[in-house]
Amino acid sequence: MTGADMRHLGQLALPGAAIGAVAGAAALGLALLSGQPAGWALATGVALGLPLVLLGAGFGVLMAAGVISPGVFAPTALYWFGGFPLARLAHEVLVGLLLAGRPTLPPDVPGFLAYQAVVSLGFAIGFSWLHERVAPRWLRRIRHGNPRAERLYEFYLRHAEAQWKTRQSRRPSLFRSKGAS
Repeated sequence: MTGADMRHLGQLALPGAAIGAVAGAAALGLALLSGQPAGWALATGVALGLPLVLLGAGFGVLMAAGVISPGVFAPTALYWFGGFPLARLAHEVLVGLLLAGRPTLPPDVPGFLAYQAVVSLGFAIGFSWLHERVAPRWLRRIRHGNPRAERLYEFYLRHAEAQWKTRQSRRPSLFRSKGAS
């Protein structure tokens, strides 16, 4: 893989990585709002943000490779069904390492992972919603120098046009008479 290919993949990974960073910052903010000490809040923000940044970047790379299709929720949900529990497990281990100097696991790892898998659906919905709003704008900016970005941007453009046409066809015509169906 050439340097340009790596740069192109890095550009495509950026929106997902940014969303992961925002999620880590949100965890930090929520920890502060809940009254946790600043050091604990910082540890939780970094320990959750780092795995979510990496997983978000991985999502963008998989989308660029055509493994995950833009605009389709099921692959995103499956990705986060596995990824979010692993991110939370890494969070638990890293917080223990950062605060106590030793990695710690939750007492019931299988139960913890199962619960996080359930919670992952909510995270997947939020991630998907944000990604669908951030990525097309970013792709529009980088598409001329990145062939994969151009392909994804064209997909988003065709998808938006199809949605617009569907929405317009469902609206009642202003020229139809009230008695016509």
